[in-house]
Amino acid sequence: MFVAMNRFKIAPGKEADFIEIWRKRETRLDQVPGFKTFDLLQGASNDEFTLFASHSTWESRAAFEAWTKSEAFRQAHANAGTAKGIYLGRPQFEGFEAVL
Repeated sequence: MFVAMNRFKIAPGKEADFIEIWRKRETRLDQVPGFKTFDLLQGASNDEFTLFASHSTWESRAAFEAWTKSEAFRQAHANAGTAKGIYLGRPQFEGFEAVL
């Protein structure tokens, strides 16, 4: 199993806007070979940002990497840069291989 996470720093007061972007987004993940699950997680807030993480599980790293090179990936991320004032910087990717 492979877990792919992106951590997002979201501007204070823009949390609902960020969640709505993800709610409306067509990810097409259910059509991708090797995809298992997806969750959007909300973390701690401070005066500077609220932390969110997208969390997806895959059968393997190879399945995840194949998705990142697919047309479905390009379509799912086509409007990623259009939400001004919500994101504080680029997402930070973290990938994990299951060892137990």
